[in-house]
Parts: sequence; C-alpha cells; structure tokens
Amino acid sequence: MSSDLLYQIALTLVPNIGDVHAKALINIYGDAHAVFKAKKKELEHIEGIGAVRARSIKDFTDFSIPEDEIKFIEKYKITPLFISDENYPKRLLNCFDCPVLLYYRGNADLNTSRIISIVGTRNNSAYGKMVCENFIRDLKEENVLVLSGLAFGIDSIAHKAALKNGLQTVAVLAHGLDRIYPEQNKSLAKQLAGQGGLLTEFISNTNPDKQNFPKRNRIVAGMCDAVVVMESGKKGGSLITAELGNGYNKDVFAIPGRVNDPKSEGCNYLIKNNKAALINSADDFLEFMNWSTRLRPGPARKQRELFIELTPDEKIVVDILQQQERMHIDELYFRSGLSSSAMATALLMLEMQNVVTALPGKIYTLC
Repeated sequence: MSSDLLYQIALTLVPNIGDVHAKALINIYGDAHAVFKAKKKELEHIEGIGAVRARSIKDFTDFSIPEDEIKFIEKYKITPLFISDENYPKRLLNCFDCPVLLYYRGNADLNTSRIISIVGTRNNSAYGKMVCENFIRDLKEENVLVLSGLAFGIDSIAHKAALKNGLQTVAVLAHGLDRIYPEQNKSLAKQLAGQGGLLTEFISNTNPDKQNFPKRNRIVAGMCDAVVVMESGKKGGSLITAELGNGYNKDVFAIPGRVNDPKSEGCNYLIKNNKAALINSADDFLEFMNWSTRLRPGPARKQRELFIELTPDEKIVVDILQQQERMHIDELYFRSGLSSSAMATALLMLEMQNVVTALPGKIYTLC
C-alpha cells in the first residue's frame, strides 16, 4: 500500500472535516498528504474551512489508527477506493456529499453500465417477497447489478434473488468490513463477496450505529441509475433513500400496494406525491429505463442531417455516442470531461439539430 493511503484514511478521521470539506481540500491541494502539509494560516483562509477546521487538521498527529487500518486492508485483501481513483464509483461523483474514501471487498464492477438499487421494509409481507423475487427474476437477461443494504426483509430478498438468478449484487454496509450486521446475514455476505461485493465508507471497528444508516443510504441512492422501492411503511430508511435518489436526480420507482396496508404506505405516498413513478413489473421498469432487449424496437430513426458544423463540446459527445449506441447521461458526463453546464448545452443543441435523441431514463443516442 502506498503512503498516500495513510493520509487518505487520516483525512476521513480528522474531527470537523466531513466529506464536503475533504473534497474541497483535495480539489485545492491535489492529494491528502498535501492537505496535512499545508500551513495553518493558509488553511484558515480557505472558504468553509476557517480556524477551527484548520486547527483540527494541524492537531491530527496520531496516525496509529490509519496504520492499523492499512494492516487490516492488506490482511483481508480489501480494495480502498479514494475519490480520485479510476475505479471509484463514478456515479457518486455527481453527489455533493459522496464519501471521500470507500472500502470494497468483491469482484463486481462498480461502474458497470446498469445499476439498480432495491430497497424496502425490514418486515416484508409475502406479497412484498413475491414481487421482489419476480422483479429480479425478470431482470435476469438484462445484465443489471443489484445494489441494496443487506438488512432483513426486502434488502436480503433482493440480494438472494440476484444471486439465484446469476446477477451480481453489492451490499452497502453501515459499519466496518470486520463485522456483518445483522449477524444472521453472515452466510449471505460471504456469497456476495464471491458474486458481487461488500462496500462501506467506514473503517474497521465501526459499529452499526443508528447515525450510520442514513449515510449508508446516500451511497445506495447515489451509486445507481434508479432506485426501486418494493414495499415500505411511511417512515424508515427506504423513504430516506428514495428522497435522496430524487435529490441526486436519479430515477425513482415504487411498486403500489393496497391502500389500507401499512407496509405499502410509503410506496403509495411516493407515487401520490410524484416522488416515484408507478411500476407493476420489471417490464415496466425496463421500458421506463429503455434497457430491455426484449421490447419492440422503436420507430426508425430520422436520418441525421449531413454536414452539420459541431462545436468542440458537441463533437466530444457525438464521438462518445458513436462508440456506444446508447448511454446514460451520467456515464456520458464522466467520459466527456465536460462541466455539467457544458454537457447540458451540448446535448440541447445536438437535440435541436436532430443529431441526438433523448430516451426515457436519461438515456441518449444518436439519431
């Protein structure tokens, strides 16, 4: 392990320095080591840092915990993913509060082309179990990675159904990788490590404390293309994840339930308040996302206008889309290197010139 990792871990442990501040510092100094080497007065004048946070950085001198964590990482073959690493989940980069450092044990590609987060109640009904299992079974041919939180109920059902149907599945944890919560899911977690993975932002010896679960939920919401709520009460982690998904500009879906069923109150609430699209099946979902290989082809594309003069930004977008037939806007953004405003302008102008078409699910394709 490089010495960089020591300072990357340390930066996540500095009091008063959260992910937003840490990212701002990395953007300025380039790496974590440079942050610790910076002068206090220099740090104090950075917007959002100030005297208190500058002092916290300069007072951090005990690197024994990061050193122990590196030993743990090496012993258990864990992959640390710093925000600047190539394999860091790129969809998270669009989330202002994404973790600066993640710990990963698994073999799934966290930047694969299709990721769906499935969430729901811990106290599912037989109906919820059936719907979840059937939904994932019908995704079998679509090469989708299933993301969830390894909790009892819908989370566990989703992970098990994905394993059964040969889909990769990743669990995002609210604790360190030295333990599994709930303990009854140890066997399931072991299977996930071989057909997907286990992911967390927490170092070892971190307990599954209550405040860690909303933080876990933001990764579940931010790492995917779409959030699907299977069955949920009106309060709880599933609704938090759905709200976060909306805030991150993700597609959010919900399976409706009976109007008098407490376990469906959350789903019905999301649909009623236009916070989630109503779907009844995987086919509905795939059609919304324009992912299905089973659906009928759409109308023939209009012939692209010839000899259009493209701006440099527009040419970047067109060149990328020529390499891959369809692409989600997040992946297009990551590959292009353009700013969000430049990307939005380029796509708008290309649509007006009939060069690209916007499909459901924030997918873009050449005309």
